[in-house]
Amino acid sequence: MRLLLTIQYLGTRYAGWQWQANAVGVQQVVSEALETMFGAPVKIEGAGRTDSGVHALAQRAHADVPFDIPNRGFLLGINNLLPHDIRITAAEPVADDFHARFAAKRKTYAYRIWNAPVADPFERRYAWHIHDPIDVDAMHAAAAMFEGRHDFVAFQAAGSSVATTEREVFESVFHTSDAAPGTSPSPLLCYEISGTGFLRHMVRIIVGSLVEVGRGRQPAAWISGVIAARDRTMAGPTAPPQGLFLVGVEYGGALAAGS
Repeated sequence: MRLLLTIQYLGTRYAGWQWQANAVGVQQVVSEALETMFGAPVKIEGAGRTDSGVHALAQRAHADVPFDIPNRGFLLGINNLLPHDIRITAAEPVADDFHARFAAKRKTYAYRIWNAPVADPFERRYAWHIHDPIDVDAMHAAAAMFEGRHDFVAFQAAGSSVATTEREVFESVFHTSDAAPGTSPSPLLCYEISGTGFLRHMVRIIVGSLVEVGRGRQPAAWISGVIAARDRTMAGPTAPPQGLFLVGVEYGGALAAGS
């Protein structure tokens, strides 16, 4: 039977989601735990790749398991076999032809920035530390320019090979994190983006470009010019991986339910 899994992981120790020839990816670790649990090889396919060091709050993946185990027993058993920084939080049966990647309708990522003179030791693995002040309002204005259907080739890592570099972005917002009334603004900033899918390093290059705007090195309108130019050398640097989180992957209800 085919299961749709929801997986959380801290990416610090892993070379991304994808199975690697010379490094350990999350996909390999989960696959090996499933094989131990079921006593047979289990193929698992993720909704998308995450880079080395990138985290996931809700990666989705389908796995073909040889027999059924009650849901609670499955979750308890598989998490007992997984390392502390990977957890399967949900498992649901789906149709035999369901595919975690191709059936996805919407993916959402979040990127966290710690904007303060001194780094927070508790955030260093989960946020990009930027010590100089950045203009959040300018970054928010620039972020909106990514919304819609565009050719994002300027925001793709060199050496990538895809059929098309066009993607549709549903939402692109940059904001401060909530702070209690009467307190100073939090130094924790967050960028959130949702779309049909993303190119390799796309979100990190977008964040690097937004930071160029926030630092005053480029005006917000510069973003539109980079998109139109379709030139990677015009965009900003690639933001470091530790601030990036795959927040969620959404499907049509019928597919996710296996009906």
